[in-house]
Amino acid sequence: MSELMTPALAGAAAGLGVAMPMGAMSVLLLQEAMRHCRTAVAAATGIAVVDLGYAALATALGPWVASHVAPVEAWVRLASAVVLLAIAAHGLCGARPKAAVPPVRDPGQDAGTGGTGGTTRTAADLRPAKAFARYVALTAINPTTALYFAALTTAQGAALGSGPSGAAFLVGVGAASLLWQQALVALGSLAGARISVTARVWTFRLGYGLVAAYALKIALPLP
Repeated sequence: MSELMTPALAGAAAGLGVAMPMGAMSVLLLQEAMRHCRTAVAAATGIAVVDLGYAALATALGPWVASHVAPVEAWVRLASAVVLLAIAAHGLCGARPKAAVPPVRDPGQDAGTGGTGGTTRTAADLRPAKAFARYVALTAINPTTALYFAALTTAQGAALGSGPSGAAFLVGVGAASLLWQQALVALGSLAGARISVTARVWTFRLGYGLVAAYALKIALPLP
């Protein structure tokens, strides 16, 4: 077990290294937590899953990923920036007071009812799944995460060569990223109960503004 502790701690440090910087995704996750805690938990899990997936890919194919992605990095960044700008524009257009605090119903309230109750329950049950998929997509289109783990695992080389060491590294990455994202959810949930509707609208605008700014940042320099 002591031999696996080192790669596990290295994985935890790597997971925190990619998750802790408070970028656009962190702000959006905080906003999601203000609106609906269960949805935010699913969104946070989606972010952590992508971090873990990129780490797993990089651990297995680190040198190959680094050598093949680097030549087209500028075009990958440009495509990602276009997608992010479209998301930001859509979010800014919908950042209105009525959209800031959408009506949320507890699926348990409709248990045992028919008619429209069943429809409401189904929509509520689908909300976390949609949030999970949305945040997986938002996180996955960031090439920085992939290159970060590729460079990190390539630098460690033989230290992650064995199966158990690689698995311990991935456990550390996944656990650290998930714990950090869920901590942001808890923070957003607590803050959401004390923030006015107008303030929430401005935080949504700030979040999508950061997404747009981040898109411009990763797009430059142009290919």
